[in-house]
Amino acid sequence: MQGADRIPALFFAGDYSESIPERIGYMKYRNLGRSGLKVSEISLGSWLTYGKSVDDGTAASTIRQAYELGVNFFDSANVYERGEGERVMAGALKAFPRDSYVITTKAFFPMGDGPNDRGLSRKHITEQLHASLRRMKLEYVDIFYCHRYDEGTPVQETLRIIDDLVRQGKILYAGVSEWTAAQIEEAVRTADAYLLDRLVVNQSKYNLIHRSIEEEIVPVCRKYGIGQVVFSPLAEGVLTGKYKGGKVPRGSRADNEEINMFVRNLLQDGILANVDALEKIASELELSMPQLALAWVLRESNVASALVGASRPEQIESNVKASGVELPQEILERMDQLFPAK
Repeated sequence: MQGADRIPALFFAGDYSESIPERIGYMKYRNLGRSGLKVSEISLGSWLTYGKSVDDGTAASTIRQAYELGVNFFDSANVYERGEGERVMAGALKAFPRDSYVITTKAFFPMGDGPNDRGLSRKHITEQLHASLRRMKLEYVDIFYCHRYDEGTPVQETLRIIDDLVRQGKILYAGVSEWTAAQIEEAVRTADAYLLDRLVVNQSKYNLIHRSIEEEIVPVCRKYGIGQVVFSPLAEGVLTGKYKGGKVPRGSRADNEEINMFVRNLLQDGILANVDALEKIASELELSMPQLALAWVLRESNVASALVGASRPEQIESNVKASGVELPQEILERMDQLFPAK
């Protein structure tokens, strides 16, 4: 695929094979947009897991397992449990050389009750970035995201302070999350007008069930050299097949009242019936359901990385095996019939 390198994961060896099952054991890396930064096709996030529903010891084991399997891209945000997600993730990565991994944070959502404790103003971004660096005990973050668009702050002000922090060496690359195509274009035009660095990454929800970015977001980002890092590629776990027949397994995300606000909306008969039909496709390819769903997301060349959550080491061990899997066109057409773009 364009922008992808075949690089063996840290503790695997062997020849790369064209057979899908035999490809397992290798992590591939893609350039993030038009930047020179290479990130693993599978990345690990901390939303709703680390610092919240997963104890710190298990979280650290999972993060380290991901790294040892070739994942070099780790995502967090200041708002994830008021910084606890950042603390746990960065703490686990301290065992490894700083130059061997890419770590992110974000700002936008409220971090206090004051009028300046939210948004993308110069004041809020400056204060929140420094607070994140203190929690993570880092000198810089690789990527800083504007977590949402701020209607109350000029885009020029936001991009200018990010550019200042880049020049100070505290941020290496900038991105946005859940911005519209028009807002992304506004950011590009503003950056060009004021000779500021352009964005290199957009983070959006994307999976077989939720394909809305294909219509406008992906074309705009491709035009301006902005790569996608997509979250919820397994649709809150629905595409793993765990909710077969609408049953909610004990201990699953849908079973947890604290974190099931999104997944419950997907437990519909029509969606679940089509998910069940995916099992036959996965079986034909000798892939698990999560591996099939992740490989489908990664078929899109504008996607640099699929961001997964994992509460146990064995989950990330299974997910990374989707890297490097190229689905045949006939399979893609069958999947499109089950989950057509809308």
